[in-house]
Amino acid sequence: MSKNEPLTIMIMGKEYRVACPQEERDNLKASADLLNEKLKEIKQQGSVIGSERIAIMAALNMSHEILHNQSLTNEHSSLNQRIDELSERITSSMRDIQLI
Repeated sequence: MSKNEPLTIMIMGKEYRVACPQEERDNLKASADLLNEKLKEIKQQGSVIGSERIAIMAALNMSHEILHNQSLTNEHSSLNQRIDELSERITSSMRDIQLI
């Protein structure tokens, strides 16, 4: 693991220096870009006024997306497990009647 070095990122036009391992710099930059996109979307809608409120709404929206994606991933995993179980039952049944 490499040493943390400062990286300057821009969020809503303001500079922030963040300590970051060299191998995570690209991910941090991409995260800042994504955050800026979300902030810009909310600001352009015009329904939220004030930098702090815009930031809170962006964080809330992104948290919701993360939880939704985790839920889909868990659901997908459960479906795959069920398919594997059914496949095993079919294979076992076919062996029992000597079709395989």
